Order: sequence, then structure tokens, then C-alpha cells
Amino acid sequence: MGDQRGFLKYTERELPARRPVDLRLQDWKEVYEPQDREVLRHQASRCMDCGIPFCHNGCPLGNLIPEWNDLVYKGQWREGIDRLHATNNFPEFTGRLCPAPCEASCVLGINQPAVTIKQVEVELINNAFDEGWVTPVPPSKQTGKNVAVVGSGPAGLAAAQQLTRAGHTVTVYERADRIGGLLRYGIPEFKMEKRHIDRRIEQMEAEGTVFRTGVNVGVDLSVEDLRGNHDAVVLANGATNWRDLPIPGRELSGIYQAMEYLPWANKVQLGDDVTDENGQPPITAKGKKVVIIGGGDTGADCLGTSLRQGAQEVHQFEIMPRPPEERAESTPWPTYPLMFRVSSAHEEGGERVFSVNTEKFNGTDGVVTSLSAHEVTMVDGRFQKVDGSDFELEVDLVLLAMGFVGPEREDFLDKLGVDYNERGNVVRDDDFQTTVPGVFVAGDAGRGQSLIVWAIAEGRSAAAAVDRYLTQETFLPAPIVPTQAPQR
Repeated sequence: MGDQRGFLKYTERELPARRPVDLRLQDWKEVYEPQDREVLRHQASRCMDCGIPFCHNGCPLGNLIPEWNDLVYKGQWREGIDRLHATNNFPEFTGRLCPAPCEASCVLGINQPAVTIKQVEVELINNAFDEGWVTPVPPSKQTGKNVAVVGSGPAGLAAAQQLTRAGHTVTVYERADRIGGLLRYGIPEFKMEKRHIDRRIEQMEAEGTVFRTGVNVGVDLSVEDLRGNHDAVVLANGATNWRDLPIPGRELSGIYQAMEYLPWANKVQLGDDVTDENGQPPITAKGKKVVIIGGGDTGADCLGTSLRQGAQEVHQFEIMPRPPEERAESTPWPTYPLMFRVSSAHEEGGERVFSVNTEKFNGTDGVVTSLSAHEVTMVDGRFQKVDGSDFELEVDLVLLAMGFVGPEREDFLDKLGVDYNERGNVVRDDDFQTTVPGVFVAGDAGRGQSLIVWAIAEGRSAAAAVDRYLTQETFLPAPIVPTQAPQR
């Protein structure tokens, strides 16, 4: 611990400033300004080097947080990134996208603002790329075993990198036209620029991982060929079966799922020509009155995207009540707190509406023109309508951002013959193996919709299980086992 009084000298939590709203709405670049190194050093010194670091409990990856905080404070950046990479394959992803349960369980956070763990993490990896320290780590020898990874989100990429480094020949199959899964087409550019994915893919290709895009396993590649050509299979195809809203008027044009909408904006930023005969993207919020149904991160992504596309007005509906300003008593330290949060997209515009339920969509000539809704209150754990609270709101575009209910089954998983649990996720044992021998599952497909840190942690653990299955031993780290309760 470099500065034993750091948390006493620097009592304020300092994060980098966000770019001015009127400026960032004109582009799709990430919203944060660079942070002064000395400020970051002070923040790292606030880490107390606790006897029992509860941040470890909060982080599924088991990141060595006090160690690399101390190294950043001392200016030992090379040693710091080595410590970080020891537990996390992709800190450039988690440092931008993770909600930081580690900070929620920071011991300093009991009576002071928590250490800016996530910011130290992202600055470590940014500096490492700038200094040229992120280089390929090819295996010293080959095992002669072939592994297929289906899906190229964070779980699939983590499993693939670990297995490649263990000496196996790994092929990643992705049905989209580019690698990255929801990192590529679900996360808007202003939250994470896609160059961060591209340079990590370059490293993985140099290590020997093979990527095949545009392959819908079960359709373009049969299950029989997949199994026959590989000694093991890792399912990392995510929980992409979205939750719908089956109310009157759902069939009207102008109502879309978030993941029908968000990818188009990302494709535009990647330089793709996605315009129709009128020169417009297939789904755009430009000049429209938009309602987003769902108050989570995906809803906020739709909000920021709609505002950048030039929406006339945006409302974001959430059926749950507005959270408290401070940590709710129901989520005491060190649990992840229920509290009111303002994302960068919420700063930029739109109106957040809590405790509201949409009853039906109204339209003319098959096109949505308004919605009917009412306020709700919670009584004995159930929502009840507030009498006299009915209202109607004009709308041109409705975006459903209500989460996901499990993996898609028909074209692939059912043909593979895996079993499902009561939540619709793929069943696996403590070694991440499904009910089909030699087939493993990691991330949301087996866990259900969850956090990026859980996806990477499960990818690493599944890789260790596959390595042991193929070679009867493994030296790969396994941070978790799937019997732990899902984190949401």
C-alpha cells in the first residue's frame, strides 16, 4: 500500500468529465474526456488495501484490484496491466461497459465515495495499448485438438482466447457479418467505439484463433458437421430471445424490438450502406416522437441513439417505481445498490417516466400513431392500476427494450439436443458441460441475461473445463462455477 493515508487525503471521488451534451450529440464518439494522470493516481491511492477486499467478492472475475491500484499509484503501469490481464482478458470492454459491482462492494464505500476502480482499469488498458504492451501470446505447443466456439460475444471471445493459448485449434463461428456479438451491434458507438474490438481481434488472430463470420450454425453449418469436425464445442450464443409486449396493436408498423433498431446505427458508424430507396436507414428516429418501453441499459442505449438521429421527442417508460437517490435499504453494502442512476444518455434529453404500464397501441392504416397507458403502484408485490391515471401519448416509433428471456432454440440448440432449465437456459453441470457430452456452455446462454463480467468469467471457466476434458488436466484459471446464483 503506497500511501496509507490516501483515502484520508483524497476524500472525493473524481471521474473524467463527460463532453458537453450539445457537442457529443453531433457525433458518435465516446462521451468521456481524458483524465489527468495525477488525478487518477490520487484516486488509486484511495484504495485502502483492505485485509478482506470485498471488491474481490463483487467482481466475478476475481480481479486483483488492490494490487493494480497500488501499482498505478506507484507509476508501475507495466506491472499493473500484467496483474489486470491475469484475471481479465478484455479490460477495455469491462472498463467501459461493466456497472462495476466491485465499486458497490468497496470497503471505503461504507462511509465515503468508493474508489474509482473502473476508471483505473480502463486507463491501465488504454495506456497498455498506447505503449504497445498488448501483444500476441501464442501457445508454446499445440495439442492437436479442435474446439468450436459458437458466438463471438464476450463469453465466446474469452473462451476462445484461453483455449487458443492452451494450444488447441479454436474456430469461432459468428452468424453476423462481423465479430463481437452484442458488443458489436448491441452497444452503441458512444458507449464503446468498435476500434477496441477490432484491435483485440487482431491480437487473437495473431495468436491463432480462427474467426468465421456469416455462419449460422444449424443452418449454414449442420450440427453433425460441427460435432464431427471438432473435439469439443463451447456454446456462447447468448440469450438473444427478446421479451415481447403482447398487447392490442402490437402488430402495427412502427413498433420494434431494441435489437431490431440498434444494429443499424452501428452499421452506419462502421461505414456500411444501409439506406433504403429513400436514402434512410430501415429504422430511424429522425424527426419522430419516440417511446422506449424499458428503463434499463438497453433502453438508455435506444435513448442516446434516438437523440443522435434527431428524434423530435423521446419518452422512456419504466413499469417499476423511481429508485431512491441513495442506496436502498433493501440492498445494503456490499450488495449492488438499488438507486437512481443517470447515464450519459439520460443527460442528453428525453423524459423518464416511472410506474407506468402500456395497455395498447393505437394506429391508422396499419401504422402506430399513439399508445394508451396508465400509472401503476405496487401492492403486495403485484402491480395495480392507479384509478383515473389513464393517458394517451402520440408516438411514431416504439422501441421495446424489456430484456431477454433466454437463448434462441429452433435452428441450433434443439437440433443439438441440449436440455433446458425452468428459466429456458441451457442446463450445465459444475464443469460447464451440457447434457450433450463434449458440448459446453458459457455466458448468457446458460446463465440467462447478465453482466459482461459474468460472461468473461464464465468464458474463462468454461475454457478451463474444456481444456481438462481434452487433456485430463489444465493450468487455465477458473474464476467461477455455474452453481452460483445469477447476478442481475
